[in-house]
Amino acid sequence: MNILILGASSDLYGGSKILAIVANILQEGKHKPIVVVSEHGELIGELNRLGVEVRIIRLGILRRKYFSVPGILNRIKVNRSAWKALGKLIDEEKIDIVYSNTTGVLIGAFLAKKKNIKHIWHIHEIITKPKTFTRILGRLVNKYADNVIVVSDAVKNHWKEYINTTNINRIYNGIDTSIYTRSEGLLRKELNLKETDLVIGMIGRVNHWKGQDFFIDIARQILNHEPDTKFIIAGDAYPGNEHLVDKMLDRLNNELPPQSVFYIGYRTDIPSILKSIDIFVLPSILPDPFPTVILEAMASSKPVVATNHGGALEMVAHMETGIIIPHDNVEESAGEILKLIRNKEKIATMGELGNIRINTLFSLEKFRESILRLFAQTLDS
Repeated sequence: MNILILGASSDLYGGSKILAIVANILQEGKHKPIVVVSEHGELIGELNRLGVEVRIIRLGILRRKYFSVPGILNRIKVNRSAWKALGKLIDEEKIDIVYSNTTGVLIGAFLAKKKNIKHIWHIHEIITKPKTFTRILGRLVNKYADNVIVVSDAVKNHWKEYINTTNINRIYNGIDTSIYTRSEGLLRKELNLKETDLVIGMIGRVNHWKGQDFFIDIARQILNHEPDTKFIIAGDAYPGNEHLVDKMLDRLNNELPPQSVFYIGYRTDIPSILKSIDIFVLPSILPDPFPTVILEAMASSKPVVATNHGGALEMVAHMETGIIIPHDNVEESAGEILKLIRNKEKIATMGELGNIRINTLFSLEKFRESILRLFAQTLDS
């Protein structure tokens, strides 16, 4: 079958990584995926490497910054242009299914309905505010999706109030774990850290809810008790949030001992970074639907410390493969991590069990089977 894949972003963070994996799965399954994104970025390089066809068409992605009269007018203008270009592409390529990789992409749903072809919506998001917007999106998904994929039970439980559950399919993301097991950890050498230093890291886009400030607060508490501990923060800002990086750097320079917390920005060598650290922390202060980076840390045999909401609760086995900490209590969270820091044997054991867990519950093979089965069922329905 010929499948049009619409992506909201051209970066290579979680959702975009999964888009590339889905495209590759479909291609290996003897289908023809064509990916459309709005701008150039690292995702296109990855798709080119996989041999997947890519087109650049501005899709009028729905983002919070457009929630204004000028913003809405801008989206209408962009979507009019995209409607023509995508409609032509659907006709020329004889598209069988439109697959929208996020709720931020709306145009594929409307076009699929207009062209009388199937539409799959892959929901990666938990959107809590504004509730009116969430309700409207739910109605759109109900009306314009033949099948819905959600990435975790946390996402399903959030959307079931708005979406008919008979159309919802929970499919856990899966990743290729081999690139993490064979990676070399080069970050310590880059930062002049000792092999004996205990290093705690977080990776994620810098925004208001990913928890960089919470991570810094935790680091400050830990350094009061274990001053030789080192901390790594990787990830750049969402466009428009660059000021948050400046604020973070100001905190690092003024509130923490020098050479204790390192901000390394956007990186593509995630396997090497994870190989270089001892403990991975996901400090999201709002529910993270199903963080791909937790899978990457588990594949790297690192214990995962994650806050107590979202998909992390399904991914991390508390006190077995990692620790679940409160998202709103710095002292308690730091205390739990300090216990782990002081138990090197536990760090190693948790990491090993995490690696077993990902290959048991969140394997790429399971993901592949589920994706191919759902696309086939959707076309036949």
